[in-house]
Parts: sequence; structure tokens; C-alpha cells
Amino acid sequence: MTGRLAALARLGAVRLGVVRRLGTGLAVLWAAATASYVALQIAPGDTVDILVGDGADTPEIRAAIIKEWGLDRPEIVQYLAYLWRLLHGDLGRSYQLQRGVGEVLATQIAPTVQLTLAAAATGVTLAVVIALATAGRGRAARGVASAAELVAVSVPPFLIGIVLLAVFSFTLGWFPVSGAQGPPALVLPALALGLPIAGVLGQVLRGGLERALEQPFAVTARARGLTERALVARHALRHALIPAVTLAGWFTGTLLGGAVITEALFGRPGLGRVAMEAVTGRDMPVVMAVVLLSALVHVTISTLLDLAYRAIDPRIRG
Repeated sequence: MTGRLAALARLGAVRLGVVRRLGTGLAVLWAAATASYVALQIAPGDTVDILVGDGADTPEIRAAIIKEWGLDRPEIVQYLAYLWRLLHGDLGRSYQLQRGVGEVLATQIAPTVQLTLAAAATGVTLAVVIALATAGRGRAARGVASAAELVAVSVPPFLIGIVLLAVFSFTLGWFPVSGAQGPPALVLPALALGLPIAGVLGQVLRGGLERALEQPFAVTARARGLTERALVARHALRHALIPAVTLAGWFTGTLLGGAVITEALFGRPGLGRVAMEAVTGRDMPVVMAVVLLSALVHVTISTLLDLAYRAIDPRIRG
């Protein structure tokens, strides 16, 4: 009976945790939606002027635009209507392109997803390889790795991209200068975005591995005849992953922010270029949609991190 009550208590705690996580995620999305709406209202310039653009400008046209976009309604009504449209998946219409914002994002999201996934895979792979190769080694190897990681973290991705273009595109001609045609065009942008991630994760992973290798369980495993390589792969790496997984939320933001400049630098299509053009053209519905999409990605990543913690460390499940 006691065991059953304990199991029910654990199940209730899990459900409560899920409800809290969903509530927090919804609150973050609402805050992002509200912040982007307020930014639209306080942005310099008149919305009607933006919509008129270089076309004919008459009082009749202005009156028609105001009526069509509902700009004559009270601001609180416009805000509630905006939230209502979001609940139904309507992101609005682009001022510049006169197309649905969802359609605009849908046509550009694939190249950005491809770039961010490639950059994340590059950064994580390099970090794991460097950490495994240098953890517990001599001071010289660790010093060289730390210096390389410091440089990767300190140099902005756009500057890394310029150096990569100068060496591997303009000088050696190994990779295309711009565009998104084929895997070769993805190598340099992924490196430019992934190297700073590798620098931070490499430091964290190596520190976690070295601390784990000094724990009592490591001494016991060595006494049982387990090789150092097996000890790292089977036990120490799992302990080192907890702080590294925590940084996943950080480098998600780094990837999303870095993609804006990286896509422009390498002439790639994607959400980064769409966002930059929307900001320069004051196309606020598109900017608001990109902000919401970024918030949704962060909420999703945070939820997945909670699940990853429980898979990596059974103590958290308890």
C-alpha cells in the first residue's frame, strides 16, 4: 500500500512538473508576442506611410488602408485581435511583400534549419573530440586546447567567416563564396557558427571530465581493471554532460542570432536574411513573427533539456 501511494505521489509530481513547464512556456510565448506588439506600436514612423510605400498617396488610399488593416480601432482591440489571430495560427501579412507572414517564413526556414543543425553538429563534435583528447592529459596539451578554445570564443562568427572565406574560398578555391547549392556551400557557414560553440562546450566538457575522473567511482572502476578509455566512455562522459547540456539553451540563441549575420555574409537564403530585410524595411509583422518563432524554439529546447537531464542523470528522476 505504501509503495502504491509513493508511486502515485511520484506520478502526481511528474504531472505537476509537466503542467508547470507548459504554463511557463505559454507565459514566455505570450511575453514575446506582447513585447513584439509593443515594439510595433512604438517603432518610429507611421504604419500607413510604410504600407503606402512608393505608391500613390492620396487621402482616399490612406483611408482604405486604415480600414483594411483595422488601424482605426482602439489599441487594446487591435492587441486582442492580434492575440486571437496568433491563437489561430495567423501571423499577419507582410507590409513589403503583401503576402502572408507564415508563407514568407515557410519558404525560408529550411535553409536556416539546415545551417543551424550543421553548425550545432560541428560545434558539439569538435567539443567532444577536443575534450576527450585533452582531459587528464599533460599541461601542454591542455594549454594548447584552452588557447584555441579561447580564440574561438572571443572572435565573432562574422570575423571567423571572413577569415574562412579569404583562405578557403578566395585563396584555395575549395568552397563556393556564396549561395546554398550543395553540401560544399554549407561547410564554411557551419564552421563559422560552430567554432564558438565548440570553444565553450570544449572547456565545459573537459572540466567536467577531469572532475569526474577524480571521483570515488572512477577509482573503484580503475581498481576493477577498467581501462581509462572505457572509464571515460562508460562513466565519466555521462557525468560531464550535465553542465554541457545546460549550455544547449545558450548556444541555441547563439545559433539563431549568428544565423542573421552569417547568412548575409555567405549570401545564403534563410530566416536571417528575411529578418534583416524586414528590420531595415520596417516590415514589423515579419519581425514579430521571427521573434515569436525564436521564443518557440527556446521553449521547445528548454523542455527537451528537462527530458535530457532525466535520461542522463537518474538521480534527477528520483
